Amino acid sequence: MATAATRPTFAKPASHTVQHDAAALVVLAIVVVAVRMPWLGHPVATADEQLYSLIGNALAGGTLPYGELWDRKPFGLFALFGLAHAVAGPSPAAYQVLAAIFTLAGAWLTMLLARPLVDRATAAGAGVLYVLLMGVYGSHSGQSETFHVPMILLSALLLRDPLHPRALGRACAAMLIGGVALQVKYTVLPQCLVLGGWFLWNRHKAGDSGPKLIMLAALSAALGILPTVLAGTGFAVAGQWDAFAHANFLSFFDRAPADAGRLHADLAVQFLPLALLASCGVYAALRLNPPRDLPYYRFILLLLGGATATAFLPGTVYAYYFAAAVPACVLAALPLLDRTAPSRWVPLAVFIAALAWMQLQPSKWEERAADSGAFDRLTAAISPLVNAEDECLWIHDGPAALYRATGSCFPTRFIYPDHLNNLLERDALGVSQTGEVRRILLESPPVIVTAASALTPQNEQVRRQVMEKIAASYEPIARETVQDREYTAWGLRTATD
Repeated sequence: MATAATRPTFAKPASHTVQHDAAALVVLAIVVVAVRMPWLGHPVATADEQLYSLIGNALAGGTLPYGELWDRKPFGLFALFGLAHAVAGPSPAAYQVLAAIFTLAGAWLTMLLARPLVDRATAAGAGVLYVLLMGVYGSHSGQSETFHVPMILLSALLLRDPLHPRALGRACAAMLIGGVALQVKYTVLPQCLVLGGWFLWNRHKAGDSGPKLIMLAALSAALGILPTVLAGTGFAVAGQWDAFAHANFLSFFDRAPADAGRLHADLAVQFLPLALLASCGVYAALRLNPPRDLPYYRFILLLLGGATATAFLPGTVYAYYFAAAVPACVLAALPLLDRTAPSRWVPLAVFIAALAWMQLQPSKWEERAADSGAFDRLTAAISPLVNAEDECLWIHDGPAALYRATGSCFPTRFIYPDHLNNLLERDALGVSQTGEVRRILLESPPVIVTAASALTPQNEQVRRQVMEKIAASYEPIARETVQDREYTAWGLRTATD
């Protein structure tokens, strides 16, 4: 059986100093700011976070999700956005600053996880790669991966050393943190199972008996589901268990998968850079630069398997889901990136330079300015026609952030446009898409927003309802292009028209 003498790679290197850590932290913070600054305060940086922000703002004001504002994401994600807005106000900058803090934490944890395999400089470079790659894969503002990925990394850090004198207590903390990550996005389940399996396997190797392993497995599972149990209990006490259960546990299975499946040609191309990075690292480990600690490198490969399963777990996969696999791919690539290997600095420098070129181009500021200007013009055209009481904007397809920006009330609890226009959601809402749209249109919203092109398979019945209503009663009041999509705001014609 292994002894404490076999675990030097998990101890802090003899030359580790506070100054080294401080310097690394400053470098990582600079990279985080550089990558994320163009999007600070940007109301339409990505689509999903606009919904999370709307629900988070409503939560900060006392409105619960699911029964009143619908989505299938776990309550913990909305609680993070609600906390950000409660502390720093309704602006998107509130959650974007919180997301930047999480990104810095993820970079730091990636660096710490890298240290048993490489020197401090390469480990810091791994942290830089984390920030840059998270931006490449859509987590440059407020996507859910920005928040749950660092949580999983913290769990991995606590579990990586099975011979730690406080291994059991650290494992309990890791399982609880994994449970919190589940309350940000349920698809982290494969990663939680991998980490739990690693812990139990090492307890078995340490000599724990079958009954004790069963007890530890039960404890791990209980800690992992505790945050979800607490959230569900809160909604049950509030009399909203049915809405919570449907959104969190049932609608996921009712959503139809995309015809293209989990992996199609476009997704394969988008996943290829991460796959190549990890594959080249594994090749280097086998042929060029054997890992300093082979058992620990195997642990990294287990993390990679769990992260890949997380990215591909949903029936419909989007490229930004691949952010879940970013840190594991970077860590798997360490034998290639190691500056003490025969290739020295070259691989790490090439990857950082290429990704920095992608993320730090001046054109990002230009794109942000153009999109912000177009969004502001849409807001200015719509705002005089809506209010917070009874004259509600309806966004059939467009930026959900327009609800907050225009000061509009919500005409439906399905405020994310995709839920009512996407054909894949037709059986997943608990209500009929066409029926809910018919109800909204009967109210004759003062403004309807549509898009010239669709991003998802559309419910044609819903589309016909909307276009017939627009043709009969509406006229265009603004047309703008935001993030390469053209949106039209249609104003209700008055009787004199």
